[in-house]
Amino acid sequence: MLVATEYLPDVSAVLQQYVIPFLWKAAGALVLWIIGGILISGAGRVVRHAMTARGIDPTFSHYVNSALSVLLKVVLLVAILGIFGVESTSFAAVLAAAGVAIGMAWAGLLANFAAGIFLVVLRPFKVGDAIHGAGVTGDVREIGLFATTVDTGDNVRVFIGNNKLFADNIINYSANPVRRVDMRAQLAHGVDATQVAAALAARLLQIANVAANPAPQVGILEFNAAGTLLYVRPFCNNLHYNQVADDVQRVIAEVTGGLPVPAPHHVEHRA
Repeated sequence: MLVATEYLPDVSAVLQQYVIPFLWKAAGALVLWIIGGILISGAGRVVRHAMTARGIDPTFSHYVNSALSVLLKVVLLVAILGIFGVESTSFAAVLAAAGVAIGMAWAGLLANFAAGIFLVVLRPFKVGDAIHGAGVTGDVREIGLFATTVDTGDNVRVFIGNNKLFADNIINYSANPVRRVDMRAQLAHGVDATQVAAALAARLLQIANVAANPAPQVGILEFNAAGTLLYVRPFCNNLHYNQVADDVQRVIAEVTGGLPVPAPHHVEHRA
Protein backbone atom coordinates (compact mmCIF):
# COMPACT_ATOMS: atom_id res chain seq x y z
CA MET A 1 0.00 0.00 0.00
CA LEU A 2 2.88 2.28 0.73
CA VAL A 3 4.41 1.60 -2.67
CA ALA A 4 1.13 2.42 -4.44
CA THR A 5 0.70 5.71 -2.64
CA GLU A 6 4.17 6.80 -3.65
CA TYR A 7 3.04 7.05 -7.29
CA LEU A 8 -0.17 8.99 -6.65
CA PRO A 9 1.47 12.44 -6.61
CA ASP A 10 3.22 11.62 -9.89
CA VAL A 11 -0.03 10.52 -11.57
CA SER A 12 -1.76 13.67 -10.39
CA ALA A 13 1.06 15.79 -11.76
CA VAL A 14 0.87 14.02 -15.12
CA LEU A 15 -2.85 14.60 -15.27
CA GLN A 16 -2.52 18.28 -14.46
CA GLN A 17 0.49 18.91 -16.65
CA TYR A 18 -0.27 16.83 -19.75
CA VAL A 19 -3.61 15.04 -19.87
CA ILE A 20 -5.99 17.83 -18.82
CA PRO A 21 -4.37 20.49 -21.09
CA PHE A 22 -4.49 18.01 -23.98
CA LEU A 23 -8.17 17.30 -23.36
CA TRP A 24 -8.90 21.04 -23.32
CA LYS A 25 -7.04 21.44 -26.60
CA ALA A 26 -8.91 18.47 -28.11
CA ALA A 27 -12.23 19.92 -26.99
CA GLY A 28 -11.29 23.30 -28.45
CA ALA A 29 -10.21 21.67 -31.72
CA LEU A 30 -13.51 19.77 -31.92
CA VAL A 31 -15.53 22.94 -31.31
CA LEU A 32 -13.43 24.81 -33.88
CA TRP A 33 -13.94 22.01 -36.44
CA ILE A 34 -17.72 22.04 -35.95
CA ILE A 35 -18.03 25.84 -36.04
CA GLY A 36 -15.59 26.07 -38.95
CA GLY A 37 -17.54 23.46 -40.91
CA ILE A 38 -20.76 25.42 -40.37
CA LEU A 39 -19.08 28.65 -41.48
CA ILE A 40 -17.57 26.99 -44.56
CA SER A 41 -20.99 25.62 -45.56
CA GLY A 42 -22.49 29.06 -45.04
CA ALA A 43 -19.76 30.71 -47.11
CA GLY A 44 -20.39 28.19 -49.90
CA ARG A 45 -24.10 28.99 -49.93
CA VAL A 46 -23.40 32.74 -50.00
CA VAL A 47 -20.97 32.39 -52.90
CA ARG A 48 -23.34 30.10 -54.79
CA HIS A 49 -26.31 32.44 -54.34
CA ALA A 50 -24.21 35.46 -55.32
CA MET A 51 -23.07 33.77 -58.54
CA THR A 52 -26.62 32.65 -59.33
CA ALA A 53 -27.94 36.19 -58.77
CA ARG A 54 -25.36 37.55 -61.22
CA GLY A 55 -26.27 34.99 -63.87
CA ILE A 56 -22.96 33.10 -63.74
CA ASP A 57 -23.07 29.72 -65.42
CA PRO A 58 -23.95 26.87 -62.98
CA THR A 59 -21.00 24.80 -64.23
CA PHE A 60 -18.47 27.43 -63.21
CA SER A 61 -20.39 28.17 -60.00
CA HIS A 62 -20.28 24.53 -58.82
CA TYR A 63 -16.59 24.22 -59.65
CA VAL A 64 -15.62 27.42 -57.79
CA ASN A 65 -17.74 26.38 -54.82
CA SER A 66 -15.99 22.99 -54.60
CA ALA A 67 -12.52 24.53 -54.86
CA LEU A 68 -13.37 27.17 -52.23
CA SER A 69 -14.65 24.50 -49.85
CA VAL A 70 -11.42 22.49 -50.15
CA LEU A 71 -9.26 25.59 -49.64
CA LEU A 72 -11.17 26.73 -46.54
CA LYS A 73 -10.99 23.24 -45.02
CA VAL A 74 -7.21 23.25 -45.45
CA VAL A 75 -7.06 26.61 -43.66
CA LEU A 76 -9.28 25.23 -40.91
CA LEU A 77 -7.00 22.21 -40.53
CA VAL A 78 -3.95 24.49 -40.18
CA ALA A 79 -5.78 26.47 -37.48
CA ILE A 80 -6.64 23.27 -35.57
CA LEU A 81 -3.03 22.09 -35.74
CA GLY A 82 -2.02 25.48 -34.33
CA ILE A 83 -4.08 24.71 -31.23
CA PHE A 84 -1.85 21.69 -30.60
CA GLY A 85 1.26 23.83 -31.00
CA VAL A 86 2.15 22.88 -34.56
CA GLU A 87 3.72 25.91 -36.25
CA SER A 88 2.33 26.88 -39.63
CA THR A 89 5.84 27.05 -41.08
CA SER A 90 6.48 23.48 -40.01
CA PHE A 91 3.13 22.45 -41.39
CA ALA A 92 3.92 24.16 -44.69
CA ALA A 93 7.18 22.25 -44.94
CA VAL A 94 5.45 18.98 -44.17
CA LEU A 95 2.69 19.84 -46.64
CA ALA A 96 5.24 20.61 -49.36
CA ALA A 97 7.01 17.32 -48.79
CA ALA A 98 3.73 15.47 -48.69
CA GLY A 99 2.65 17.27 -51.86
CA VAL A 100 5.64 15.88 -53.74
CA ALA A 101 4.92 12.36 -52.54
CA ILE A 102 1.21 12.69 -53.24
CA GLY A 103 1.93 14.16 -56.65
CA MET A 104 4.00 11.12 -57.58
CA ALA A 105 1.53 8.62 -56.13
CA TRP A 106 -1.64 10.35 -57.31
CA ALA A 107 -0.54 11.54 -60.72
CA GLY A 108 -3.79 10.31 -62.25
CA LEU A 109 -5.89 12.16 -59.67
CA LEU A 110 -4.01 15.39 -60.28
CA ALA A 111 -4.45 14.87 -64.03
CA ASN A 112 -8.20 14.66 -63.44
CA PHE A 113 -8.04 17.89 -61.45
CA ALA A 114 -6.15 19.69 -64.23
CA ALA A 115 -8.55 18.32 -66.86
CA GLY A 116 -11.47 19.57 -64.78
CA ILE A 117 -10.04 23.09 -64.92
CA PHE A 118 -9.74 22.84 -68.72
CA LEU A 119 -13.33 21.57 -68.99
CA VAL A 120 -14.58 24.59 -67.06
CA VAL A 121 -12.40 27.12 -68.91
CA LEU A 122 -12.72 25.76 -72.46
CA ARG A 123 -16.40 24.82 -71.95
CA PRO A 124 -16.92 22.00 -74.48
CA PHE A 125 -20.15 21.39 -72.56
CA LYS A 126 -21.97 22.66 -69.48
CA VAL A 127 -24.29 21.25 -66.84
CA GLY A 128 -27.54 20.15 -68.47
CA ASP A 129 -26.05 19.37 -71.90
CA ALA A 130 -26.53 15.98 -73.54
CA ILE A 131 -23.12 14.61 -74.53
CA HIS A 132 -21.28 11.49 -75.63
CA GLY A 133 -17.76 11.03 -74.30
CA ALA A 134 -15.54 8.28 -72.92
CA GLY A 135 -18.07 5.73 -74.19
CA VAL A 136 -20.96 7.24 -72.18
CA THR A 137 -24.03 9.05 -73.52
CA GLY A 138 -26.25 11.08 -71.23
CA ASP A 139 -27.05 14.41 -69.56
CA VAL A 140 -24.34 16.23 -67.59
CA ARG A 141 -25.33 16.73 -63.94
CA GLU A 142 -22.09 18.06 -62.46
CA ILE A 143 -18.51 18.87 -63.42
CA GLY A 144 -16.58 18.10 -60.23
CA LEU A 145 -12.99 18.63 -59.20
CA PHE A 146 -11.97 15.16 -60.34
CA ALA A 147 -14.94 13.59 -62.13
CA THR A 148 -17.94 14.56 -64.25
CA THR A 149 -21.35 13.14 -63.34
CA VAL A 150 -23.56 11.97 -66.23
CA ASP A 151 -27.07 10.46 -66.12
CA THR A 152 -27.63 8.02 -69.00
CA GLY A 153 -30.88 7.49 -70.88
CA ASP A 154 -31.74 4.43 -68.77
CA ASN A 155 -31.41 6.56 -65.59
CA VAL A 156 -28.00 5.25 -64.52
CA ARG A 157 -25.56 7.70 -62.96
CA VAL A 158 -21.99 7.43 -64.28
CA PHE A 159 -18.92 9.17 -62.86
CA ILE A 160 -16.27 9.78 -65.52
CA GLY A 161 -12.72 10.86 -64.68
CA ASN A 162 -12.19 14.36 -66.07
CA ASN A 163 -8.89 13.40 -67.71
CA LYS A 164 -10.45 10.43 -69.52
CA LEU A 165 -13.36 12.58 -70.68
CA PHE A 166 -11.16 15.48 -71.78
CA ALA A 167 -8.78 13.17 -73.68
CA ASP A 168 -11.65 11.60 -75.64
CA ASN A 169 -13.74 13.01 -78.47
CA ILE A 170 -16.72 14.84 -76.95
CA ILE A 171 -20.00 14.98 -78.87
CA ASN A 172 -22.30 17.74 -77.58
CA TYR A 173 -25.87 17.14 -78.75
CA SER A 174 -27.12 20.33 -77.09
CA ALA A 175 -24.63 22.80 -78.59
CA ASN A 176 -26.74 23.55 -81.69
CA PRO A 177 -30.43 24.52 -81.71
CA VAL A 178 -31.47 21.40 -83.67
CA ARG A 179 -30.10 17.98 -84.57
CA ARG A 180 -31.01 15.60 -87.38
CA VAL A 181 -33.04 12.43 -86.93
CA ASP A 182 -31.90 9.78 -89.43
CA MET A 183 -34.53 7.25 -90.52
CA ARG A 184 -35.02 5.04 -93.59
CA ALA A 185 -38.04 3.84 -95.53
CA GLN A 186 -37.79 0.76 -97.77
CA LEU A 187 -40.06 0.73 -100.83
CA ALA A 188 -40.87 -2.22 -103.06
CA HIS A 189 -40.11 -2.46 -106.76
CA GLY A 190 -42.60 -0.58 -108.89
CA VAL A 191 -43.54 1.98 -106.20
CA ASP A 192 -43.20 5.64 -107.25
CA ALA A 193 -40.40 6.76 -104.92
CA THR A 194 -40.81 10.45 -105.82
CA GLN A 195 -44.48 10.46 -104.89
CA VAL A 196 -43.87 8.67 -101.59
CA ALA A 197 -41.00 11.04 -100.74
CA ALA A 198 -43.22 14.07 -101.31
CA ALA A 199 -45.96 12.57 -99.11
CA LEU A 200 -43.49 11.83 -96.34
CA ALA A 201 -42.01 15.34 -96.48
CA ALA A 202 -45.47 16.87 -96.11
CA ARG A 203 -46.40 14.61 -93.19
CA LEU A 204 -43.12 15.23 -91.36
CA LEU A 205 -43.95 18.91 -91.01
CA GLN A 206 -47.13 17.95 -89.16
CA ILE A 207 -45.20 16.11 -86.42
CA ALA A 208 -44.95 18.03 -83.19
CA ASN A 209 -41.54 19.65 -82.48
CA VAL A 210 -40.18 19.04 -85.99
CA ALA A 211 -38.25 22.14 -87.09
CA ALA A 212 -39.44 23.96 -90.21
CA ASN A 213 -35.95 25.40 -90.79
CA PRO A 214 -34.03 23.47 -91.87
CA ALA A 215 -36.87 21.64 -93.59
CA PRO A 216 -37.17 17.84 -93.38
CA GLN A 217 -35.19 15.99 -96.04
CA VAL A 218 -36.57 12.97 -97.90
CA GLY A 219 -34.89 11.42 -100.92
CA ILE A 220 -33.51 8.29 -102.54
CA LEU A 221 -30.60 6.77 -100.64
CA GLU A 222 -29.99 3.69 -102.79
CA PHE A 223 -31.51 1.02 -105.02
CA ASN A 224 -31.22 -2.46 -103.58
CA ALA A 225 -32.59 -5.97 -104.13
CA ALA A 226 -35.86 -5.12 -102.34
CA GLY A 227 -36.55 -1.92 -104.25
CA THR A 228 -35.85 1.74 -103.43
CA LEU A 229 -34.50 2.85 -100.06
CA LEU A 230 -35.43 6.38 -98.97
CA TYR A 231 -33.69 8.51 -96.35
CA VAL A 232 -36.00 10.40 -93.99
CA ARG A 233 -34.30 13.22 -92.08
CA PRO A 234 -36.30 15.69 -90.01
CA PHE A 235 -34.65 18.15 -87.60
CA CYS A 236 -35.61 18.88 -84.00
CA ASN A 237 -34.24 20.08 -80.69
CA ASN A 238 -32.32 17.45 -78.75
CA LEU A 239 -34.91 17.54 -75.95
CA HIS A 240 -37.53 16.16 -78.37
CA TYR A 241 -35.29 13.69 -80.21
CA ASN A 242 -36.87 10.47 -78.92
CA GLN A 243 -40.43 11.74 -79.41
CA VAL A 244 -39.74 12.87 -82.98
CA ALA A 245 -37.96 9.61 -83.82
CA ASP A 246 -40.96 7.58 -82.62
CA ASP A 247 -43.42 9.77 -84.53
CA VAL A 248 -41.36 9.54 -87.73
CA GLN A 249 -41.50 5.75 -87.53
CA ARG A 250 -45.27 5.96 -87.15
CA VAL A 251 -45.62 8.32 -90.14
CA ILE A 252 -43.46 6.05 -92.33
CA ALA A 253 -45.68 3.11 -91.41
CA GLU A 254 -48.84 5.12 -92.21
CA VAL A 255 -47.62 6.45 -95.58
CA THR A 256 -46.24 3.13 -96.79
CA GLY A 257 -48.89 0.95 -95.14
CA GLY A 258 -50.98 0.42 -98.26
CA LEU A 259 -48.06 -0.13 -100.60
CA PRO A 260 -46.65 -3.49 -101.72
CA VAL A 261 -44.41 -5.17 -99.18
CA PRO A 262 -40.75 -4.84 -100.20
CA ALA A 263 -39.00 -8.14 -100.70
CA PRO A 264 -35.71 -9.10 -102.37
CA HIS A 265 -36.00 -10.05 -106.04
CA HIS A 266 -33.45 -12.16 -107.86
CA VAL A 267 -33.37 -12.43 -111.62
CA GLU A 268 -31.66 -15.40 -113.24
CA HIS A 269 -30.43 -15.31 -116.80
CA ARG A 270 -30.01 -18.66 -118.47
CA ALA A 271 -28.36 -19.22 -121.78
